[in-house]
Amino acid sequence: MSMSHEQASYLELLARGAAVEAYDRPVLLARAGGAGPEELAGLEHAKQLALRVRAELEGRRRREAELSALFATAHDLAGLRDLDAVLRAIVQRARALLGTEVAYLSLNDPVAGDTYMRVTDGSVSARFQQLRLGMGEGLGGLVAQTSRPYVTDSYFDDKRFQHTRAIDSGVRDEGLVAILGVPLTLGSQVIGVLFAADRRARVFEREQVALLGSFAAHAAVAIDTANLLAETRSALAELERANEIIRDRSAVIERASEVHDRLSELVLHGGGVHDVAEALSEVLDGAVEFTETVPTAPQSDGRAVRHGDDWVAAVSAGGELLGALVLRGHGDLDPVDQRTLERAALVTSLLLLAHRSAGEAEQRVRGELLDDLLDAPDRDRRLLRERAARLRTDVDAPHVVLAARIDRTTAGSGPDTGGRESADRQRLWSAASHLAATRHGLASARDGGTVLLLPLGSGDSAAELARQAARHLGGALRESVTVGASAPVEAPAARPGAVAGAYEEARRCLDALRLLGRTGQGAAAQDLGFLGLLLADGRDVEGFVRRTIGDVVAYDERRGTDLIRTMEAYFASGMSPARTKDALHVHVNTVAQRLDRVGRLLGADWQEPARALEIQLALRLHAMAAAVTR
Repeated sequence: MSMSHEQASYLELLARGAAVEAYDRPVLLARAGGAGPEELAGLEHAKQLALRVRAELEGRRRREAELSALFATAHDLAGLRDLDAVLRAIVQRARALLGTEVAYLSLNDPVAGDTYMRVTDGSVSARFQQLRLGMGEGLGGLVAQTSRPYVTDSYFDDKRFQHTRAIDSGVRDEGLVAILGVPLTLGSQVIGVLFAADRRARVFEREQVALLGSFAAHAAVAIDTANLLAETRSALAELERANEIIRDRSAVIERASEVHDRLSELVLHGGGVHDVAEALSEVLDGAVEFTETVPTAPQSDGRAVRHGDDWVAAVSAGGELLGALVLRGHGDLDPVDQRTLERAALVTSLLLLAHRSAGEAEQRVRGELLDDLLDAPDRDRRLLRERAARLRTDVDAPHVVLAARIDRTTAGSGPDTGGRESADRQRLWSAASHLAATRHGLASARDGGTVLLLPLGSGDSAAELARQAARHLGGALRESVTVGASAPVEAPAARPGAVAGAYEEARRCLDALRLLGRTGQGAAAQDLGFLGLLLADGRDVEGFVRRTIGDVVAYDERRGTDLIRTMEAYFASGMSPARTKDALHVHVNTVAQRLDRVGRLLGADWQEPARALEIQLALRLHAMAAAVTR
């Protein structure tokens, strides 16, 4: 199909980075030129696609700019010469990346017992720039008290923090409305606050809060490094008679500088978390490893802590615990080496955030492909296969559809319940996407849970795949995750509607597991007995009979015995051996021997009510099948 001139114009708009409003022009020109409905619909579709591409490009450019700024800040810290210059650079970059009109940084003055403006960018009010305020006052005081970020979209209407005349006058003089503040922490102490603010109402997104928190961490490192250097100079001046101690301390500082340089180089050249651990092992003269499971209680203040014979530094970003760096069997650790371990944890968090950003982009692509297989089975099969091939997914191989959902043991209620459920769905989708990527499958968030399309390996079964997924997702999330599986779908790309039908079967299986009290487990319809027979789309009657009484049927066929007829008579007589022997015209001991053989073949619980019901159903179906073949 050839591309029209108007459609080609969208590529030109993308190429030159035109504004969103410019994308309406081709449609308007075509309508003015008398274009027909079909052409206008095609142009409208092309416009929507172009806008989606533009949004994706804008998002990637924004993330690249954020990472570049963070890396540039890390580089500034490695070559720290002027603390004020580094702090100004951090505030300027924070303002530019968050797109705010003003950014500023305040530091606490322990001598005066108040806090003061250290650096501002975009401020026009002299009163605001010279503002000093008492501890615990204003939004900054709330941040300092709780050591947590706070945001307000309307400062003067927000009653969560203490308003004072001095602060309100300065804020009003500057014209600020929306303010975001994040703490600058050293150890367990809040030393100041980094702010981003606008002169209009706006909503700060979670990613922007995390980004400003990263800049605040850099600012705290800069201040800490400057203080450490000042302390070192003071120590050198005061301990002139202790040359040996001075040389030892200098060596430690040199080692800290060396690890800073090496870590900064790793960040700038795209190293991974294991590269950081390897570099740190050499510098600290010990075995350092990264682990996703923190072996001790996480430290919200970012400090390295002793855990047995190990030292542990939590790796976190935006309040989320990502893992830990563990220095094995090192005993006592010099304070500077502790700081080195802590800074390495900070660098590790930056690397993980960068890798996560790339991983989330791939997760979205995998989710969109699965959504198309579920919702748009009439899509071009060739294009679906091409998209799947780029993700290393073979949609012409047998697959199983899995429906997964987090099941909590206790139900909560309250204003934060909806937020928690949304967070649970996001965590489940992220873990499922990771599992799908490692298994060359697909995953998407749907119906309050997650749907996965995973390839069926040789020797695997749908039930085993469901159990594996439940164990993997439950372990990754540390939550109870229930997984229902469909019967195998031979070639998803070649069978329109097959994936959607399999998903409905998987959902029915998931609902049945929850009704049966089997939350936290994984199963396919074949695991649920006659209930699974009712739930499954395929109605595998022969398979149900084989799984339920197949061993008894096979025994009769091999030995020429009459166990099946004995079981039928036994159930028909109300499970009475005496009436059974009359129906079969045999001795009661013969009935007892046959029933004992059945027990050895089917298990001791074969006469329990639930099991007996399934066995009777299987006997009826077996008899019907035998009658048809005769």
